[in-house]
Amino acid sequence: MSITPERKQELVAQFATNAADTGSPEVQIAILTERITNLTGHFRTHAKDNHSRRGLLKMVSQRRSLLDYVKSKDEGRYRSIIERLGIRR
Repeated sequence: MSITPERKQELVAQFATNAADTGSPEVQIAILTERITNLTGHFRTHAKDNHSRRGLLKMVSQRRSLLDYVKSKDEGRYRSIIERLGIRR
């Protein structure tokens, strides 16, 4: 359900705005998207896991808040993130 440290480093390298960037909204959104994708697969085999489902809903809400923040600051960055991650909206 969680992501490996190697995968997390790949996401940070791919979405970072500069070399020392680990906490920008883009990086946080990418990490959340990876975790959401993993949990979605988990629910295919564990349909009644309501405790994890609550965590999933919290992650989706947090990602939505970060996306709204980026959209309010810079529409171009928002569209770029959406396209790169393949998030619909």
